[in-house]
Amino acid sequence: MISSKLIHVLRLLCSIRVPFASGKIRGGLLSLIILLTSIAASNLQAQDATPQLAPIDGAGIRLPADFSQLRFYLITVDVGDQVWDNFGHTALRMVDESTNTDLVFNWGLFDASIGYVRFAANFARGIMDYRLGVAPPEWELGRYQQEGRTVWQDQLVLTDAQKRRLYERLAWNIRDENIVYDYDYFFDNCTTRVRDYLDEALGGMLSEQSRALTQSSFRDEVRAHYASLPLISFSLDVLMNERIDRRMTQWEQMFLPLALRERLARAGLLTDQQVLMEFPPPESGPNPYHLAALLLIPGVLLLLCLQRASIALFSSQPGLTLRMPALTYRVLGLMGLVIALFSGVYGLIMSLGWLFSSHQDIHGNLNLLLFWPTDLLGAWVAVRWLLTGRAWAVSNGSHQWVITYFVIHVMAVLVYLVIALFGLTEQRLGSLLLFVLPVLAVFALLATTAGMSRVRSIRFT
Repeated sequence: MISSKLIHVLRLLCSIRVPFASGKIRGGLLSLIILLTSIAASNLQAQDATPQLAPIDGAGIRLPADFSQLRFYLITVDVGDQVWDNFGHTALRMVDESTNTDLVFNWGLFDASIGYVRFAANFARGIMDYRLGVAPPEWELGRYQQEGRTVWQDQLVLTDAQKRRLYERLAWNIRDENIVYDYDYFFDNCTTRVRDYLDEALGGMLSEQSRALTQSSFRDEVRAHYASLPLISFSLDVLMNERIDRRMTQWEQMFLPLALRERLARAGLLTDQQVLMEFPPPESGPNPYHLAALLLIPGVLLLLCLQRASIALFSSQPGLTLRMPALTYRVLGLMGLVIALFSGVYGLIMSLGWLFSSHQDIHGNLNLLLFWPTDLLGAWVAVRWLLTGRAWAVSNGSHQWVITYFVIHVMAVLVYLVIALFGLTEQRLGSLLLFVLPVLAVFALLATTAGMSRVRSIRFT
């Protein structure tokens, strides 16, 4: 019987930290790591619309005497303003008037008692053990009140037979061997668990009616739901490959809490709709690609400051330099530092993910043609520009190595350009092509023409 498990589940809750859609993690860097790896963990191959649930062993399940006294409610939580709650949250509330039972089932919990570093490492390796938590509604709803997130409650329209099937599934799910599940961001999360269990109770009706394709891709939803966090939106867009660019079915789109609620309402499966608490949603931030394109402004201004260098020393060789070097080279240093760090970090994540991670959604990402992990070395040169206010003095041999590096980089960019312009991939590259590629091109031109000052090697005979 479900009520006999309550003490055990509440004890479990005491050891659980950070529900995915409703908890708080201390530390923005850890949150970003967890978010990136959790989204990258999704398997975006086409899946059967009908969920394959484990059979229910009814032994030991004590059923209510009167299912007409049992009601189920869909709890839908709006998006929040933190990294981990921008898709919202779904839970299931069960009220049994005959036994005065009122519990909320939440599949968005995980155990962080092993430590945040080890937890994040497990995420990166693909070990994502989420679990079901059961709590009184006051506990569950109280955190959303503190977080300022809108919560809807809708009664599910179910027959007694359907209620029984759902009740049996919940009773099965809180057994020790079933309470933990392998989390998958798009296909097995807090919302899809509710969707799948409802579909099972409805005899597959929901999945059967949701096979049509939508006009949205997974990338569209990621961009839309992270509009309030431009840096996260931009990072996810860069780090994920073409596997998130196929159109979703209506069934797949119900990984989103609000999409599930809307679909159930259209099917006439919701009644007694209530708003338990209401708060304004987080405001959208600026377009991250427009912010990235702003780097083009100082780049173009620096191009206008190019001039032919005079031979001030016997050891120097003529070339190009920047006017007002004390200012312009520091501007170039700031620009270079931003580009080197972003490009290098993105390239490092994609490269290590491809080599050592089982997450398919960061394998073979075409954006590796733009962002190289070795670009992190450019941060050292950028800091020199920033601190000295003059070009980087290099020998002829070092200059040739740097120029070779840039030539190979440019060739990779040209390959990227051809792939994008001729539609040779399903990965959406248009935004990077339009807003980021010009910035990289201008910076490469500045770095190779005015960023270095070749020094003659002098021989005495």
